[in-house]
Amino acid sequence: MNFKALNAAVVVCGALVCSGAGAKELTIGFSQIGSESGWRAAETTVSKAEAKKRNINFKIADAQQKQENQIRAIRSFIAQGVDAIFLAPVVATGWNAVLREAKEAKIPVVLLDRDIDPSGKDLYLTAVTSDSVHEGKVAGEWLVKTVGSKSCNVVELQGTVGASVAANRKKGFEQGIAGHANLKIVRSQTGDFTRAKGKEVMESFIKADGGGKSICAVYAHNDDMMVGAIQAMKEAGLKPGSDVLTVSIDAVPDIFKAMAAGEANATVELTPDMAGPAFDAVIAYKAKGTTPPKWIQTVSKLYTGADNPQAVYESKKDLGY
Repeated sequence: MNFKALNAAVVVCGALVCSGAGAKELTIGFSQIGSESGWRAAETTVSKAEAKKRNINFKIADAQQKQENQIRAIRSFIAQGVDAIFLAPVVATGWNAVLREAKEAKIPVVLLDRDIDPSGKDLYLTAVTSDSVHEGKVAGEWLVKTVGSKSCNVVELQGTVGASVAANRKKGFEQGIAGHANLKIVRSQTGDFTRAKGKEVMESFIKADGGGKSICAVYAHNDDMMVGAIQAMKEAGLKPGSDVLTVSIDAVPDIFKAMAAGEANATVELTPDMAGPAFDAVIAYKAKGTTPPKWIQTVSKLYTGADNPQAVYESKKDLGY
């Protein structure tokens, strides 16, 4: 399901209710994972801006990458009697009990950016996410096309262990390179979606490979890990973007700076505006009881050096990344 399905649902709420005047009474709590990446910071900034447009009282709780903090925040929002709760789940499992508490309190929950285990499907209103399997597949297909028939050893920087987005981006990439025996993932380890950890893990990959001379490409589940990996490669005397191909996901400003410098090759965009569609879904639900589609899919796009990366950087740099 996509934005068209959501738009059809929103239309029925009427101009008055969907205007700022109609939405100003709403209070929505957002349990945000934290600020482990530039993309996450941009999501928070854009979410605040989208809430302001709709005159929504928006309360954000930073979980600092800990599920227990998110569960505590959700229970606090329930106690406050908010109109809805947004959740960007740090991991996919362990949510059923607290989401059941929200449902019993008649507070709709909307997932942003990440999904949870299917056992909790009936406990949330909708999920606004990209197709992270598709993102990984696009990255893999780009590498297949770029490498051609050349033998290529790939190292992979995975996202947070247990996060649905990490599992899906890995799955999608493997689908993208399937059937191409010349491409092989030779090392794979979590970089926890952070630049520091991405750099640390890439350093270990390079060391284990005797200087990284046989590494053909790096695939990172997000751009921040790739930025760290690029630094590690440069410090090791490698030339990222030429000696070693790079492909990652998110399309944060700094990856475009690296691309403009010839140090990165490709990224798949993950829009930071998950909250806009989520707000509209909640407004329609509160106004008329209109149930949104269970999944509101956002659009992804592949960027390469042919897409004027400096101009893209300029367009994104003030979004809070």
